[in-house]
Amino acid sequence: MALLDNLTESLWPNALIGVGAVLLAPVIVPAVAGGLRPVVKTLVKGGIMVTDKVNSLVAEAGEQFDDLIAEVRSEMVTVVPAAEAATDAGEKRARKK
Repeated sequence: MALLDNLTESLWPNALIGVGAVLLAPVIVPAVAGGLRPVVKTLVKGGIMVTDKVNSLVAEAGEQFDDLIAEVRSEMVTVVPAAEAATDAGEKRARKK
């Protein structure tokens, strides 16, 4: 019997808390959601700003890499013929000896 008395004594306060939570939920949830909206909006804004900055940095790095490749290719065009000319001149000297 003591077990049943303890169960009913703890059941009523818990049941009242549960009923109160169910009745207050429609009031509390929109208020909390409304309070979180600016926080979520700020986080989304920050994410967009970070994404734009990263895209900008990646685009700039890509342009610099393309410039570097173009510079190396232009140097190869001028260096390779000069190297071939030096090799040809060296071969001609070797043949004359």
